[in-house]
Amino acid sequence: MSHPPSHPPSEPPAAGRERVTAPRTPAPQFPGRTTVSQEVAEQSAVGEVMVRSLIRSQLRLGLVVASGFMAALLLCWALVAWVPMFAGWLILGIPAPWILLGVGVYPLIGSCAWLYVRAAARNESRYRDLVDGP
Repeated sequence: MSHPPSHPPSEPPAAGRERVTAPRTPAPQFPGRTTVSQEVAEQSAVGEVMVRSLIRSQLRLGLVVASGFMAALLLCWALVAWVPMFAGWLILGIPAPWILLGVGVYPLIGSCAWLYVRAAARNESRYRDLVDGP
């Protein structure tokens, strides 16, 4: 048994769909809840873990780049020490090993430095994204 409505609608329903939006407001902050950036700033246990994590990742990166650089230098040294034909080459009257170790190392240093700076900036960017949030 349906009852007729007590009053008829004042206007007919609109044809099609109507989009309803809500105003953008910041998310409510609950008391006692802190953000990661507050944890880091206050040097709490969580903040210390976050900073230690960044320091460890930067140290690991430094060790990897330094190890790669040392491996490349050892490879140059092995080429000079174990390939006697290479030791006898002259380029513009200068022995090839001197040119390799005296001039050829600088592009290696530059490329290692460039890779390190690029990767360190990426680590710090990820850390900032984690601390500051989306």
